[in-house]
Amino acid sequence: MIRGVVFFDVDGTLVPRTSSGQHLAGLLGHAEAVREAEAGYAAGTLTNDEVCVIDARGWASRTPAEVRGFLESLPLVDGIAETVAWCRGHRLAPVLATLAWDPVGAYLCDRFGFDRSCGPSLEVADGRYTGEVATYFDELAKRDFARTVATDLGVPPQHCAAIGDSRSDLPLFASVGLAVAFNATEAARAAAHTAATGPDLRAVLPHLTAWQRTLPRAGTPDHGH
Repeated sequence: MIRGVVFFDVDGTLVPRTSSGQHLAGLLGHAEAVREAEAGYAAGTLTNDEVCVIDARGWASRTPAEVRGFLESLPLVDGIAETVAWCRGHRLAPVLATLAWDPVGAYLCDRFGFDRSCGPSLEVADGRYTGEVATYFDELAKRDFARTVATDLGVPPQHCAAIGDSRSDLPLFASVGLAVAFNATEAARAAAHTAATGPDLRAVLPHLTAWQRTLPRAGTPDHGH
């Protein structure tokens, strides 16, 4: 029986001081364009849809297998596996709620055992990326994804927590029982219930520990994934 859900952001949260988009763009050869686009999103002058269009162009002619290989070098904070294990040990479903491209979420789910993820997707034709966006995804879609996951699992919003760092987390922060700003911007810290900093994701565990004690106890162990 699941007692609650913990939603984790990726860029700036699990991926420190940069984003998965910038990391991949550096290997795909369009780093400066993505850096400028993401700065525009952070400043509120570009939408995430506009950032996706700019970034997607740099993926043209590459294969999903190539990108999967690039993700092996993705910089990550310490303590992700241990934090996911802690969530499972307390009957909390660990889920990725992110605006990162869907191959990033899929990679992190496979590597660390998150239940599921969300995000925009890229068009693929004849086994290669075309440079076009297949599906768009923004901060409101991220919040709505989290609501859908909670409903699917039979968990009320107040029994959900969110860990994030920036603009894309604000709608989700307003929708959950606990919002933790982790290595976050000033705006995210102001919108969160509490905050943590450091190079290890386990810095959020004291906050999650106190919060989960307020949740109903699980009636039966959850052996699912």
